[in-house]
Amino acid sequence: MADDGRPGGGAVGRKSTLRGPVRQEPVRQEPVRALGTPLHPAAWWVWALALGTAATRTTNPLLLALLLATSAYVVTTCRPQTPWARSYSAFLKLALAVLVIRLVFVVALGSPVPGTHVIVTLPEVPLPDWAQGIRLGGAVTAEGVLFSLYDGLRLATLLVCVGSANALASPSRLLKTLPGALYETGVAVVVALTFAPNLIADVQRLRAARRLRGRPDRGVRGLLQVGLPVLEGALERSVALAAAMDARGYGRTADVPAPVRRTTTALTLGGLLGICAGTYGLLTAAGADYGLPLLLAGVTAALAGLRLGGRRSPRTRYRPDRWTPRACLVAGSGVAVAALLTVASGTDPEALHPGVVPLTAPTLPVWPAAAVLLGLLPAFLAPAPSKEPS
Repeated sequence: MADDGRPGGGAVGRKSTLRGPVRQEPVRQEPVRALGTPLHPAAWWVWALALGTAATRTTNPLLLALLLATSAYVVTTCRPQTPWARSYSAFLKLALAVLVIRLVFVVALGSPVPGTHVIVTLPEVPLPDWAQGIRLGGAVTAEGVLFSLYDGLRLATLLVCVGSANALASPSRLLKTLPGALYETGVAVVVALTFAPNLIADVQRLRAARRLRGRPDRGVRGLLQVGLPVLEGALERSVALAAAMDARGYGRTADVPAPVRRTTTALTLGGLLGICAGTYGLLTAAGADYGLPLLLAGVTAALAGLRLGGRRSPRTRYRPDRWTPRACLVAGSGVAVAALLTVASGTDPEALHPGVVPLTAPTLPVWPAAAVLLGLLPAFLAPAPSKEPS
């Protein structure tokens, strides 16, 4: 048979078309890891607040540094790729600013702690007689600086622990877990936390636009030129959000009988007063006998009041978060750290509160440090969920 000159034509072309199917190599697919189930947001808050409570029980800088390292490692390991997860760096900067301000105050205003090791002597400003007890300038001692450093580091650690909870827990999912009585307050807090990144993005966008146009973006003039459009955009978003919430029926309440309302008010106010009185009793030596029972009674009454108050705003939850065993272990690890350091502050106060008069180097107590390491448990129980493959 003659070849017709076309590609694939003739005997050769027909022979090539009569071949069997081409064998294809199997495509290797990478195993896809399942997305990790996020923990209950309240578990992260319990863990973080428990670490903050542990920080209030000590002024030992080594233990406080260990608490900071623990929270930083857990945040680095467990935080998801979400906008609110980037708030941890802002809390770190805030904690550093608090520490610096505390040290500046002790240098400028002096310290009530007596000291003999003078670092520098500043010119002292004479003050009138009615300002007795206040000093501007004068001798700056090493004892006063160390006392302020320990105290400021404790407050900075507490702020960083709160920042850990903000970076790990979803605000919207946390809002779903609030009781009905606190729902409106929770919505306001979540809206504020949601709009904060938008304000930062607007400031960066407007400053970049002014730089491209050759206009100043710094100083008082630049601040006014950038601040006014940002404020206008924030007001526009607020009005739009208010209209959307009103259209969806936000703020509507159910009819509750008057006796139930009065009972709710009495339980809530009585519970809060009981919590304040019980806390005061625990902090003073004279009220150690009645402090704990009064605190427990106040917490119970306040929870009952919140439970009854939730009847005014009935709502449903779509796929509510569950307390899983992992969430219990995460929350329990933080509570264990707080409880053990509380016990250690009573049994060995010198190790947890190193003195500055006379000057002594702080030491790291062994078993309180091991107790702090229990806070690392969430890093192994709840790692950050892997991304879905594109």
